[in-house]
Amino acid sequence: MACLHYLVYLSLLVELAIFSTGQIPIGSQLSASQNQVWLSENSTFAFGFTSSGSDGQFLLAIWYSKLPGDPTVTWSPNRESPVGSDATVKLDLTGNLVLVDGNSSLWMSNTSHQGVKYAVMSESGSFILYNGSSNDSQIAWQSFWHPSDTLLPGQELTGSLELSSVKSSLGYYSLKMLQQRTSLSLALTYVSLESSGASPEYYANYSYWSSPEISNATGDVVAVLDQSGNFGIKYGSSSSGTMYVHKNDSGGSTSPRRITIGTDGNLRLYRWDEAWVTEWSALSNPCMAAGVCGSGVCTLDSSKTNSSCTCLQGNSSASSGDKACSLSSLKPSSVKCSENHGIGITMETVAQTNYYFSGASTVKNYSNVMVASQCAEYCLSDCDCVAAVYGLEDDKPSCWTLKSLVFGGFQDPSATLYMKVGSNGSQAGGSSSGDSSSSKGAQAVVLPLVLCTSAVIALLIFLLCYNIRRRRIMQHHSISSSLSFPGAPVFFSFHVLQSATENFSRLIGTGGFGSVYKGTLRDGTLIAVKKLERMLPQGEREFITEVTTIGSMHHMNLVSLRGFCSEGSHRLLVYEYMSNGSLDKWIFPTHVQQDKLLDWKTRFNIAIAIAEGFGFRTGQANEQRPL
Repeated sequence: MACLHYLVYLSLLVELAIFSTGQIPIGSQLSASQNQVWLSENSTFAFGFTSSGSDGQFLLAIWYSKLPGDPTVTWSPNRESPVGSDATVKLDLTGNLVLVDGNSSLWMSNTSHQGVKYAVMSESGSFILYNGSSNDSQIAWQSFWHPSDTLLPGQELTGSLELSSVKSSLGYYSLKMLQQRTSLSLALTYVSLESSGASPEYYANYSYWSSPEISNATGDVVAVLDQSGNFGIKYGSSSSGTMYVHKNDSGGSTSPRRITIGTDGNLRLYRWDEAWVTEWSALSNPCMAAGVCGSGVCTLDSSKTNSSCTCLQGNSSASSGDKACSLSSLKPSSVKCSENHGIGITMETVAQTNYYFSGASTVKNYSNVMVASQCAEYCLSDCDCVAAVYGLEDDKPSCWTLKSLVFGGFQDPSATLYMKVGSNGSQAGGSSSGDSSSSKGAQAVVLPLVLCTSAVIALLIFLLCYNIRRRRIMQHHSISSSLSFPGAPVFFSFHVLQSATENFSRLIGTGGFGSVYKGTLRDGTLIAVKKLERMLPQGEREFITEVTTIGSMHHMNLVSLRGFCSEGSHRLLVYEYMSNGSLDKWIFPTHVQQDKLLDWKTRFNIAIAIAEGFGFRTGQANEQRPL
């Protein structure tokens, strides 16, 4: 009889756990068909089954329970394996959390021997299993230790963890710590299933975005998002040891926030404001994500915000039905290579195209290759090469020969992609059954003519490149001599500013003549780079004159011009970085910042200070007035 009473009591606890927001005892379970959930204390988060988007298919997940619209999932252990309506999740009597679909256990927490007594859906968004009593309990397992694609405020991303997007037939994206020699960096990586590997599970990866490196000599390094929307990397035990990847300069708020890595490879910080709005993103250019087009080439439209994909010759659209292209079937082992370096194999030119490639896919790097066609010849004569990229490295022409095409390409006016193709226009593969005597006779006539024509074209290209390079050198000397007086602004190359601003991905404002990006020089100096996009038609000398005039202005109330870039069609101005942001956000009211507006006395003093800053140009006295 006592045993019967115990079973009845236990069943009542299980039923109560389905609807309570406190402790969830062992033996509790949820069913996908009965719309049951376990809620956090204030019902902010729910744990249970939610629709996967397909009829009759469900995900075991955690989501925001109070927000309207479709559930925003923050964690799920079976994203690639939805379950049916008969599925259940149970915290069994051994303390193991198990997802069961039919007769199969699809996922479990592996906590059977850790003394788990109860579970809690926390207000932070983590589902936690506790061992011991409620007065002396410790965390045995929690979902924060096994993230999926989302990082919530307060959730730490350690060096052993990663965020990962939903996997497709082409691969997936991840955010994780990369170990350097004496430091760490937070990096976005494309992980591709490379079919040319030794086994079907052979993966190759390429990191296309990373935060500034941070030393890990002072302690553990973790990435964390706080409640105010600041995303940074903490190291050591001191709170001052934080390097911000994104700093929320507009002030904190209590709105829900999350960081999610998308299937497009971009990392975004979202804020809830009647709907999810993007507060920050790692990439401003969608083509900066390697593999966004599979092994194809990504191109931007005229607005520079929307992208499209073009498959390389011999490739086709991926079977997943999206715009990406399937992996290249071109392999070094299948390329015909003999003493005559493969008669019938040619190099196809893909103009204004660069390609993402890792060190593992590089055969060789040739520096100072002045003629682009020579890069194609290097690949054509190499049995291991399937493609070559001709471009600039540290403003010097270079040629990379590649043994695989995996991570995709992108538009780049300064680069050219060459691919090995067969005589029938397909990607170069195995040898054909045999050549007829007529084709050999045609080759004997055509080949010398092609070689002569190629030699003439190569000579013309060499002369053109030499002339362009000579003009650039003379132009650089002209710029340097025109700004040789003490205190003049520094000349920066476009490559230096591109690296400092992480390829112009840290946008902090826009103006009438262009956009402003935050950057960091190699010595750690913060700068603001204005990229002029709507220049009036003017020559190099007029632009340098303007820079000289602006650079000669020095006043405590004026932002200093640190330097400039005038290289080709690029016109950029480098200013000192103002950490408090633009003045307009302290003057004009917004819906998120009503309590930080400057009073009228302060505004008047600012106006007087600005007038004093320009007084030497108008002939007015530069009388100092206190702010």
